[in-house]
Amino acid sequence: MIVGIVDNAHFPPWHVAVGAPLSAAQREVFQQRAGQPFPADQVAAARDELDQFVDILEREGVTVRRPEPRDHAASFGGPGWQSTGLYDAMPRDLLLVVGNDVIEAPMAWRSRHHSASAYRPLLKEYFRQGARWTSPPKPELSDELYHADWIDQPDGEPFRSVITEFEPTFDAADFVRCGRDIFGQRSHVTNGMGIEWLRRHLGDEYRVHEVVLNDDHPMHIDASLMPLAPGKLLIQAERVPQVPDLFKDWEVRAAPAPVIPDGHPLYMTSKWINMNVLMIDEQRMVVEAQDEPMMRLAESWGITPIPCPFRNFNSFGGSFHCATVDVRRRGELRSYL
Repeated sequence: MIVGIVDNAHFPPWHVAVGAPLSAAQREVFQQRAGQPFPADQVAAARDELDQFVDILEREGVTVRRPEPRDHAASFGGPGWQSTGLYDAMPRDLLLVVGNDVIEAPMAWRSRHHSASAYRPLLKEYFRQGARWTSPPKPELSDELYHADWIDQPDGEPFRSVITEFEPTFDAADFVRCGRDIFGQRSHVTNGMGIEWLRRHLGDEYRVHEVVLNDDHPMHIDASLMPLAPGKLLIQAERVPQVPDLFKDWEVRAAPAPVIPDGHPLYMTSKWINMNVLMIDEQRMVVEAQDEPMMRLAESWGITPIPCPFRNFNSFGGSFHCATVDVRRRGELRSYL
């Protein structure tokens, strides 16, 4: 399993695509701090929690790999645009592992255009050991990809993404997999071309299902719909008013209300990041150490909760699932649906 790092994290330059999935208050912060480093004390606290997380995983028998720190203040770009970076904290956002295929996501944020670079030494190692290594068409990220005039749609109106269908883009975290079935959503970073590219690339061995969730600012599915183990599905009830029919034989439970205090900074996510747990296997769940309601839910479902402090890391826009990507798991490919 790869676990990210938060070193040298920076707010990205302001762009309409950055603001679309954020709340109004979060947009204001990103506009004011565009291009600046995240607060050093918060980075240090999150780094400490990541190290504790790695210790827990290794004690549970998981082999952990990590990227090397990079300079996210460095400038890069393409024809017609320039940017600086974000961070290397969330490998789930940019690497989609399907069988022995490690797929680099063609990400829509300009600040994440080279996000896979921190993981390239690991990808080369996996390739030498026999893995496939796939990079979709590298997006141009020109102005044609974005609706420059994008604004929040009024209540009750259909979702309108900030990105167009100019070229295929997706974040890997807009997909979640259980066996042969992969569920994905269109969002402010994933478009229809991106979903169709993945469907064609994977072929008939896997089934890619597009789901529509009730999310005003969609970006990443793993805080809305989370298969935990065969027959057990965790949802954010407001975002998933209609569970996909394929899960009709599964037990579905709504995530408990978050316990994150109102004053705790969450720069890029809602409090529902509480359901972004990590299943080590079908019986063991890593959960935030202060989230007693989620621990009780796990226990009531026959799952052993493993508490780990992670609230400072939550501030950066993810939790245990986001901060990891599973490279190798024991077992065989099968259908659970």
